[in-house]
Amino acid sequence: MSAPADDATAYLERGSRAYWRASLALLFAGYATFSLLYCVQPLLPEFTRSFGVTPAVSALAVSVSTAALAVAIFIAGFVSESWSRHRLMTLSLLASSVLTVIAALLPNWHALLVVRALEGFALGGVPAVAMAYLAEEVHPEGLGLAMGLYVGGTAIGGMAGRVISGVLADFFGWRVAIGGIGLLGLLATLAFRSLLPPSRRFKPRRGVGFHHHRRSLAGHLRHRGLPFLFLTGFVLMGSFVTLYNYVGYRLLGAPFSLNQTEIGAIFTVYLTGVVASPWSGKMADVFGRGRVLMASVLLMMIGIALTVSMSLPVIIGGIACLTFGFFAGHSVASGWVGRLAAQAKGQAAALYLLAYYLGSSLIGSYGGHFWTAFGWPGVAGLIGGLLVIGLAAAAYLNGRERAAQAE
Repeated sequence: MSAPADDATAYLERGSRAYWRASLALLFAGYATFSLLYCVQPLLPEFTRSFGVTPAVSALAVSVSTAALAVAIFIAGFVSESWSRHRLMTLSLLASSVLTVIAALLPNWHALLVVRALEGFALGGVPAVAMAYLAEEVHPEGLGLAMGLYVGGTAIGGMAGRVISGVLADFFGWRVAIGGIGLLGLLATLAFRSLLPPSRRFKPRRGVGFHHHRRSLAGHLRHRGLPFLFLTGFVLMGSFVTLYNYVGYRLLGAPFSLNQTEIGAIFTVYLTGVVASPWSGKMADVFGRGRVLMASVLLMMIGIALTVSMSLPVIIGGIACLTFGFFAGHSVASGWVGRLAAQAKGQAAALYLLAYYLGSSLIGSYGGHFWTAFGWPGVAGLIGGLLVIGLAAAAYLNGRERAAQAE
């Protein structure tokens, strides 16, 4: 249960030392989560060669983790109401980092998939709890920037995981690449643990029963805005992961014939997310969340259209556009969930992230069949169709926001 809403002194005020410590700690958490989760993404062609599996099967190295993460996040949304947020996030980061190191030592494909699934489940204690922590502890006037910095940390992690693992794989093989990312995750966990301030406005609710959780869950699903944010999360992440899962196959083949290091260098466009996330939070405060969300989805649509080109610079520009739009949209949507949920914010965040990572798992894996059957135009068509749905959801949310402001 949160402290009284009018107790403004209990908030982490923007500009204070505690505010910046919390923001930096969550940036490290975002970095660790995405680097550990997606470090295998540029290695999918390596798995295809090493284990003799198809691209769609190779993508399971990502999908089993995100599917397990989706389930774990949903569970964490309930557990977080009655357990220390700081402890839950720390243990999740520690366990997933250790499992990543173990994954580098495994002898066969099925063992790798099992450990990757366990890793995804272990990571479940971070994303939903991090969003709930920020929504509760940070003053509303500083929430957009703090959430943007957290999402920016996920951008740094996603970029570092892809670039570092790609370079290490070229020089030392995929096992060293995965193990190195695991060790960096352990260092990020130590930084997170030392920086994050204890919760001020959260008190664990002991003895909360199933009926309470069921009522809260039903309330979130009946809400006139939250389900559309959940759908938006599914679309954003499904589109984003599908692009990054299969663009490596395209760039490794003719006429581009790039190596892993060169593809990793292209993935530095991930850094656009570091700018997009805090920027979109500020823009949302000025122009409204709905408008910024619609603009983000439109930018992603332009980006995926550009990737159909046969010009490498144009393709890179398309990847950059889609990446910027993704991080901008996710920053706005994830922060909006905390504002719309009147209670059980941890559970609402868990529902958003359940949909978000199901998009990664389901669409990210299914895109392999489009790649095999239709090549890159098929993958781009799948993503484009998904983004049309996302644009419709964003337009609805924008309409509701404007109507609420007019009242």
